[in-house]
Amino acid sequence: MPHTRTGPPTPPLPVIPGYRLSQVIGHGGMATVYLGTQLSLGRDVAIKLMLPEALADEVSRRRFENEARTIARLEHPNIVGIHEVGRTDEGLPWYSMPHLPHGHLGQRDLTADHRRIREVLRALLSALAYAHARGVIHRDVKAENVLFDEADRPLLADFGIALRRGYGTRVTMVGLAVGSTAYMAPEQARGQQVDFRADLYSVGVLAWEMLTGELPYKGDDALSMALAHTQNPIPRLPPALRHWQRFIDRALAKSLTRRFSDAGTMLRALDEVPQRDGRREPVLSAALHRFRAGSRRVPPMVWVPLVLVLAAGTGLALNLSNGDAAADGGVAASSATVGLAPPSAGGEAGTGPADAVSDETGTAAAPRAAPVSDADRHLADAERLLRAGQLATPAGRNALDALDAAWKADPEHLRAPALADRVFDAVAVRARAAIAASDDRTASTLLQAARRHADMAGRADSDAMRRLRAAVAEAVETRITDAAGRVDRDNAMASLTGADAVGLDAPTTTRLRRQAQSIPNLAALAARIPGGARVVRNSDSVFAIANSPVSRAEYAAFVAATGHTSGACRARGSVLRAMAPRNWDNPGFDQAPTDPVVCVSWHDAVDYARWRSERDGVSIVVASVAQGANAPARGDGPAEWRSDCAAACKERVAAGRIKRDSLDSRALDPGRGYEDVGFRVVHLP
Repeated sequence: MPHTRTGPPTPPLPVIPGYRLSQVIGHGGMATVYLGTQLSLGRDVAIKLMLPEALADEVSRRRFENEARTIARLEHPNIVGIHEVGRTDEGLPWYSMPHLPHGHLGQRDLTADHRRIREVLRALLSALAYAHARGVIHRDVKAENVLFDEADRPLLADFGIALRRGYGTRVTMVGLAVGSTAYMAPEQARGQQVDFRADLYSVGVLAWEMLTGELPYKGDDALSMALAHTQNPIPRLPPALRHWQRFIDRALAKSLTRRFSDAGTMLRALDEVPQRDGRREPVLSAALHRFRAGSRRVPPMVWVPLVLVLAAGTGLALNLSNGDAAADGGVAASSATVGLAPPSAGGEAGTGPADAVSDETGTAAAPRAAPVSDADRHLADAERLLRAGQLATPAGRNALDALDAAWKADPEHLRAPALADRVFDAVAVRARAAIAASDDRTASTLLQAARRHADMAGRADSDAMRRLRAAVAEAVETRITDAAGRVDRDNAMASLTGADAVGLDAPTTTRLRRQAQSIPNLAALAARIPGGARVVRNSDSVFAIANSPVSRAEYAAFVAATGHTSGACRARGSVLRAMAPRNWDNPGFDQAPTDPVVCVSWHDAVDYARWRSERDGVSIVVASVAQGANAPARGDGPAEWRSDCAAACKERVAAGRIKRDSLDSRALDPGRGYEDVGFRVVHLP
């Protein structure tokens, strides 16, 4: 009996009310695309259904739906539309789009048709100018996403992983950028934050591909392709296409500052690319060439008027010709491809200042200014003030105040979040510098203004504000660390004003505050020294040195508390005093309790410092020569013991000028006291 081999059963098609699905027409890592019919209108549609693992929780599904609705409002003749958004009975999000099965750009060879290449590029740039003006970045511009309708007009499809600026860079996992690496901008391949210029880079890759029939960079896998975009130099076009090289160099520039700044600029640069693709030389150019060649033989009074007449006539002909071409090559909508990633959170907005428009034939024209609203004017002010560096001051004439006014005029304006993020990033740079410079007033002004706008506009949890808070936390922690090295507790505590101004989370604030509070308060300790002390900071150490030597009263408290027996006092140069030694309590002359104690040995001074350390819970030592050099000079005595050794530490240094000699310091027996030698203490952190 013959054996029949059967494959795995075909899974049933999903059930979506109002639609009849007929077959799968595309697969991707995030979604499956089905061909279906919208029953109410009887039209073919493409339905993109998200896979269960793509949107694992309710929050991500709602964000996806909000994002899809935002993209559905991108009504441009070169952008595929979204008809409807919904969910299956199992809760999986889907949306429907036009189905136009006329292939994509990657299936066409345009290498010999530069006119068509220019048309495709103009259509894509017009679509991107429109989307960018509304804060939407496509992020996956590639040949497979440039589709053609029944009239063979190009459309930019699948804004599925599009990103509204201001809601963070979406990634599939940490550090892995979304998008097709063959067309991916270097910063996007590295998983960094992207802006509109990433889309323009991808258009540059498409331009190269259409001109040469191959990609500018090649790789065996996605990783090697991404590395090529980030590391390899911009390739050179063959000689026949060399007139495109300048355009390609700017489009594929790895440095954002050298790349085209916006789609309008790129459109104008496209118009400046010479036409050298084998077409007949335009009438006016040929006429001018011939007249230039013969101008030496024909008087100017004859050929100049003739050139003007030719120019007028040719201009009329070109206008008529362009009108015909526009009628032949308009723009429509398209079907979609696969690759929709989960959207990020965010709001909606109104129109931007540079909408792409269409002529009567439906052909996409260059962007032109839309009617200016109050919000647009405030956003223009914010842009200008941002460039001028006026972020939070002066009052009423700064970027954040202008953003506040724009939000009050139109809380839904789509361009506002994108511009706000740029201002927040600028605030982060400025605030970091201010915190590092201990300019807490400037930092607080910047951060309070940024936080106020973020709270007002519901942007407190945006990626830009998270970046700002992270930058502030890092700057504050760095300053606290530096302050700890200088034992500058006051400076460390002052740095926390930045943390408070920007509203760091409680765990981070608590951690930073504890770090600052752990630094010894040297100024407070110095204030506890009788007679006061000065805090000295130098490259080697930080300490607080007493303003005056230890007094008789202070030493008496030490003796009373410990019962300490002081060393004998020796009067230098006096035999009589040597035979009848004195002590600190009876130095041989009258002293008040506030006078410096003398007739104490170096060992007595060390014992006193040790007692004070234990009593006060701080580190107190006898001053060294280096530390004592900062003490006031006292030419009328006494000298002071220093902790420095002399004669292999058999003797100790007594520093300071006294009446008995003219020396700045001298080496003495550390076990004896002297009637003209006292000591001074230092507080160490």
